[in-house]
Amino acid sequence: MRYKYFICDVFTHQKFEGNQLAVLPDAQGLSELQMQAIAKEFNFSETTFVFPPEYGKTRKVRIFTPTTEVPFAGHPNIGTAFALANEGLFGDIKETVEIIFEEKAGLVPVTITLDSSNHIWCELSAPEPLTIGDSMPVVMVAKSLSLNEVDIVTKTHSPEVASVGLPFLFVEIASLSALQIAQINTRELDKLIKKKVPSYIHLYCRKVEDFDIRARMFAPLDGVFEDPATGSANCALIALLTHYDSASDSDCKWKISQGTEMGRPSVLYGRTQKRNGEITGVWIGGNSVLVSKGILHI
Repeated sequence: MRYKYFICDVFTHQKFEGNQLAVLPDAQGLSELQMQAIAKEFNFSETTFVFPPEYGKTRKVRIFTPTTEVPFAGHPNIGTAFALANEGLFGDIKETVEIIFEEKAGLVPVTITLDSSNHIWCELSAPEPLTIGDSMPVVMVAKSLSLNEVDIVTKTHSPEVASVGLPFLFVEIASLSALQIAQINTRELDKLIKKKVPSYIHLYCRKVEDFDIRARMFAPLDGVFEDPATGSANCALIALLTHYDSASDSDCKWKISQGTEMGRPSVLYGRTQKRNGEITGVWIGGNSVLVSKGILHI
């Protein structure tokens, strides 16, 4: 069997920056074991497999890391929407196109349009409302990140689990220099995970250069030591920060930098909406660029 694939860089205008993604636009006939093997072969943080819809929406999408399937992820949705649109599968994009992907986490709406430079721009809406999980001891988190306790900020929230479709542990860092030197101590991380914490750890600083957030995300137990752009994490992060904001009504925009420490700078654009103290919308978007296309022989 022959399967077409695209390789895209997501959350960037530039090839060889942003987050790499492999997309199989027609994955019918592949087994779960084959999909996992293909994802491991590409060895990107995620690979997506596109199928006809089961519930009448636009497409069904399954997302695999090199080691497992995940119910939702940000850059795979943005990159898959881009790849299919770039191939002309949604028709002419002169006007805004609304699509919906069916995923394990639920339905993921994606808006596709052209930006001011006539490049395809995609924005997803989080598939689940914000959920907030357990807080973790600062001392354990600091050791897991090879940092000192003073490097972790707890004014807004302690190191805390949150999700809008995929859970992460969110840790605010006191300085850019501490963010840059953070690295996973696997022995200490194992102790943390025994407390039922997700192995995905998202670190961030606020107000760095011309960005609202500067972030890093580690997932070493999932075959991804560090991720250059994590839409699902940043989506949950801005929802979490909006939740803790004292305003009962707000419409906020967020410009987020990630991947710089890896040499793959990425830019993500987030939005949150809050009404009567409740978060009523969370979105993340950005550009993508096609790097290559080819055929897999299975």
